[in-house]
Amino acid sequence: MQYKDYYKTLGVDRSAKPDEIKRAFRKLAREYHPDRNKSKGAEEKFKEINEAHEVLNDPEKRRAYDELGANWKSGQRFTPPPGWSTGGFSSSNQRRREEASSFSDFFAQMFGGGTRANDGFAGFGGFEPPPQPHARAPKDSRARLSLTLEDAYNGGQKAITVNGRTLNVRIPKGITAGKSIRLAKQGSHGGDLLLEVEFAKHPHFELEGADIYHVLKIAPWEAALGAKLPVPTLGGTVELSLPPNTQSGRKMRLKGRGMPGAVAGDQFVTVQIVIPPTKTDADKAFYQSMADRFAFDPRTV
Repeated sequence: MQYKDYYKTLGVDRSAKPDEIKRAFRKLAREYHPDRNKSKGAEEKFKEINEAHEVLNDPEKRRAYDELGANWKSGQRFTPPPGWSTGGFSSSNQRRREEASSFSDFFAQMFGGGTRANDGFAGFGGFEPPPQPHARAPKDSRARLSLTLEDAYNGGQKAITVNGRTLNVRIPKGITAGKSIRLAKQGSHGGDLLLEVEFAKHPHFELEGADIYHVLKIAPWEAALGAKLPVPTLGGTVELSLPPNTQSGRKMRLKGRGMPGAVAGDQFVTVQIVIPPTKTDADKAFYQSMADRFAFDPRTV
């Protein structure tokens, strides 16, 4: 049979470090996974990639492969030395046979068994293998990430717990709901973890796009006379100048006080006049004096 150059299969040098081999495997496995790639030959290529990774990712198998294969080149005939497949490995015969059944004759002969009992390699542990599933490829996982508006406004690092693991996530400043944050190698079988951002309900603010909306409650005399009032924003408290004769429902804009970004959003403040309750006879008398003083019917305005 022909010698297989596993390094060439993964596109790495023979001196490649383990992390280089893993990166190459993940990239190729995504490209040729049968669930994603329906082209002719993709499934066979996927099997070859998994076989190469199985050997090069295992220090013991890689050492044996390098020692035995140093004098061989891809395409040459390959015959292992007598007894090679049964010695030198700490794993059981059953495990070697299971591995061999999923891969090529070259793998089977080198690491433990042929692919059929009568294939002429019985001396190397020939057997009739059961069907084996495809080796698992890296798979991206998804989860939801609940943030406060302050988290999104300020950005920075945030510790989260996913499936019992604590992960540190960098929150981009000004990120919006529906966007995803990718954590490399934190998904299933070495894939990535995609965190979809959603915002928790805020007690004072509502977010629409990059704009923040806030309801500012004021007293009747502040509305009538005008006032300078403190207004909370995600970036801190600012002063708002309220003009005289302000009506309830009036909307005022604080430019650039919304979410940060290439173009910062604004904060819109909606005024809501709150009438003090009448608790005493003096309170009622005061309101009655106002009614007598102002000949005012709001329904005719």
